[in-house]
Amino acid sequence: MSQYYSVKNMESEQPEIHIDGPIQMDKSILAVLLGLPEQTAVGIRSDIKRMDGKDITVWINSIGGECYAASVIYTALREHRGKVTVKVDGSAISAASVIAMAGDEVLMSPTSVMMIHNPMTSVDGDAAEMKKAIEILEETKDNIINAYAKKCKKSRQEIAELMDAETWMGANKAVEMGFADGVLYMGDGAEDGNEPSNVAVAAVRSVYNSLERTGHFGVAAVMESASDISEQDRAAALLAIEYAKV
Repeated sequence: MSQYYSVKNMESEQPEIHIDGPIQMDKSILAVLLGLPEQTAVGIRSDIKRMDGKDITVWINSIGGECYAASVIYTALREHRGKVTVKVDGSAISAASVIAMAGDEVLMSPTSVMMIHNPMTSVDGDAAEMKKAIEILEETKDNIINAYAKKCKKSRQEIAELMDAETWMGANKAVEMGFADGVLYMGDGAEDGNEPSNVAVAAVRSVYNSLERTGHFGVAAVMESASDISEQDRAAALLAIEYAKV
């Protein structure tokens, strides 16, 4: 099976893992048909074990994926004997934000975004099966809150409300709310004027929603509708959707 993430400098003292696509346990048929990159959780876990004792950097640019696959990667990073630095260069959305919480230090590009929301699923069946699905989603949400609460130190109720609201955070906001520790290239903190504008965040959100609805990215439409954005904001949107290769 091919890997749908990349490892750099494996044999050095500072290896890197780059997560650049939807997170799955295995490669899906949809990814094969659409040519989308995916992360295989088992493969990433195996590579993390090979880096035992080394300080590693995990670069994330992903719209998320399977909750349980993210849990495998999160746990492997938490178990790692060595410092784990997470750097979000594009987006850490949904399940990808859970992986980000495994970092001893979480740093975000000044043009990146993070999003947290409630877990979702699809199910067929009778009323009893619908009720069971609700129970599973509620338990899954509670598990996800464990990762967020350990990092940001907010109450479980506060985090649950943020997930209910589908909260989108630029770099400064993520640091302010405790989901990240700092902003890349800005020293220990971000300065005013370097947060992606509402237009940039909206462009990334539009791309995410497009993928969720149709299974592919409407990049051209998004960028056309945001024709007046600055070059910095355009870069923010393009970084978050780079792996779509549309």
